[in-house]
Amino acid sequence: MESPAELCLDLVMDLLLSPEEAFPVAARLAYSPDDPYAVHVSFHVDSEQPIGWFFARDLLAQGLLRPTGLGDVRIWPAVVDGRRMVTLMLCSPEGDAFLQAPAVLVAPWVRQTLRAVPPGGPAERDRVDRALDALFAGTGRPDPAF
Repeated sequence: MESPAELCLDLVMDLLLSPEEAFPVAARLAYSPDDPYAVHVSFHVDSEQPIGWFFARDLLAQGLLRPTGLGDVRIWPAVVDGRRMVTLMLCSPEGDAFLQAPAVLVAPWVRQTLRAVPPGGPAERDRVDRALDALFAGTGRPDPAF
C-alpha cells in the first residue's frame, strides 16, 4: 500500500528579538503520513544546514486555539496588529527562540494534515503496532524493565 505524499508549507516566520523587533526567517513545515504524530519545522538561516525541530502535530493544532505545550515546545495563538498569529517558543540549551507565523497560513495546512491522516486513524494505529512489534521482537513479551 502506497502512503500519501509529504505535506509541506513554505512560509516566512518572524523571529521575535524583542517586543519591538522581529527578524524574518524562511521556514518549512513538513508532515509525513509515515510519521503521523509529528510535524517537522526547519528554519533556513545563515548556515549551511537548516535548523530543525520535531514536535507533535496535536500540539500545533491545539496551539492555534489555545496555549499548549510544556518543556521544549510551547505554542499559543496571538493577535498582532489585528492579524491572527501562532507563536512558537522553542527551548534548547543554547537559548530560547520565539517565532510567529500567520494563522491564516498555518491553520489550513494543519487541516490538510488532519484530512490526510485523521487523529487516531489507521495510519497512526499501524505505526504504533509496528513500533510495538519492533520493541518486542524476538521476546514475545515486554521488556521486564517496564
